[in-house]
Amino acid sequence: MTIAITGSDGFVGKYLLNSLKNREHLNIIPIDLTQGINACNWDEIKDIKADVYIHLANKSFVPDSYNNPHSFYDVNLKSTLNMLELCRINGAKLIYLSSYVYGAPEYLPIDENHPIKAFNPYAQTKVMCESMCEGFARDFSVPIIVFRPFNIYGVGQSENFLLPMMVKQMKTGKIQVKDDRPKRDYVHVRDVVQAIECAIDYTPQQVKLCEIINIGSGTSYSVKEIVDILISLSNTQIDYSATGETRPSEIMDTIANVDKLKQIGWQQKVSLKEGLAEMIAYYQK
Repeated sequence: MTIAITGSDGFVGKYLLNSLKNREHLNIIPIDLTQGINACNWDEIKDIKADVYIHLANKSFVPDSYNNPHSFYDVNLKSTLNMLELCRINGAKLIYLSSYVYGAPEYLPIDENHPIKAFNPYAQTKVMCESMCEGFARDFSVPIIVFRPFNIYGVGQSENFLLPMMVKQMKTGKIQVKDDRPKRDYVHVRDVVQAIECAIDYTPQQVKLCEIINIGSGTSYSVKEIVDILISLSNTQIDYSATGETRPSEIMDTIANVDKLKQIGWQQKVSLKEGLAEMIAYYQK
């Protein structure tokens, strides 16, 4: 089996490549700017043939999507369209890593039938990419699995994100956050990779070629609860403070319903406490 992976040198991509190298009878084709291949450039990727395309190469840092929306729309939509077209031409399957696209939840836990609502430019691009996936599944019978991961974390994540930022702050002996009330469903990057690997061997139901599947833990933690775990794991005194500053249209809680994810063979392997302990050990070097 040949598998092509866009964003192979990104946060999730590196973990995925490391995991797949242990599987036999796989030919892996990395597609990444670091490899000199631009997934947005059709001429550079049109001859890449694979049985499964795993599309991870989307811009993802939400604040940047406000500062440079053109780049987000251009990269995320164009690269996704190119992967869909490769799947159509080669009779291949697509595994697409979308995002949390539900907005303020109407109920918890959130299942895949929950209404979707783009609530920032980044989420808007993901909603549009999902719509393209549904179109290619409907019109060209391309088998597609769209994953909606909730809050991914782990060693190697950009320090612009909340958890690595707080872990890095620990070295100063002080953690300061803004609003410590919002709760999120955090899922470790290795558990995200596990979901992708399950999907490689899974065939979407023929009655619904585009399958939507959440990736999460099924539990949410507030910022303050995260801080408490970090302090409990620390060997030194940590001072904590919250400024109380709130973000406009803040979502106060997200919990993933992961029943569909479990149906394809997934189970959580990394607890939040274990994942945070790994991050502390890494960043405290």
